[in-house]
Amino acid sequence: MTDVLHEVVVTPRRAFPRLPDLRVIERPGWLQIVTPSLKAGWLNEVIYSLLDDQRADPAIDEAIAIYRDLGLAFRWNAAPGSGPADLGARLVRRGLEESWGRGMARSIDMARRSDDVVLVDADSIDAYTGVMAAGWGGDRDALARLHAYLIAEQRQRMFVAYCDGTPAAAASYLPFERSAFLMGGVVLPQFRGRGLYRTLVRARLAHARSLGIELATTHAREASSAPILEKLGFATVCRFAMYLG
Repeated sequence: MTDVLHEVVVTPRRAFPRLPDLRVIERPGWLQIVTPSLKAGWLNEVIYSLLDDQRADPAIDEAIAIYRDLGLAFRWNAAPGSGPADLGARLVRRGLEESWGRGMARSIDMARRSDDVVLVDADSIDAYTGVMAAGWGGDRDALARLHAYLIAEQRQRMFVAYCDGTPAAAASYLPFERSAFLMGGVVLPQFRGRGLYRTLVRARLAHARSLGIELATTHAREASSAPILEKLGFATVCRFAMYLG
């Protein structure tokens, strides 16, 4: 696996925060997280699964049952390195919906940050939460608790963009040793078409560059954010399927 592919696929597996009720299920060829307090799909994911043909079906059924028994939306990442070869077909047969994404990367050169973008702190966390809840259709109270934890943890860097003084878009990234993993960009519908998504990308690149990081990575939806990121210099490193349950 090349260095860039490793940063795109393997490094972000550890992007999740250690919430008090987050459960990590880990063994060789397997990484799964379960967070009962977040019903809408955040932090409920089979992040990595490399299974052989014989043990694939029991492992899949056990993982899905955990989420369904708790009433949790979840996703299953089938990035490069997953198995068996027909993993996607097995998940679809169990009622999961296939969605395609791209692992993307670009080097970070000098990037500018807009005055309309704020690095989230305790004073601006409510604005960030409001945009995320409205943009992704999540439970605001649950997200407020998550974001308060992220502020205290001080790993994930969150940004909110304003338009005419109103919180209009939000995004975050997680700095790793060799790369910055961009996550969760959303622009509220009434503010789309004004370049706010691009502004948030540039703000995160500028902040990562200030930390000495020279590579940005992300997992982008193929039908929406990937084309925008291509125009901002990101190259597709791999395609992968995500299965939603």
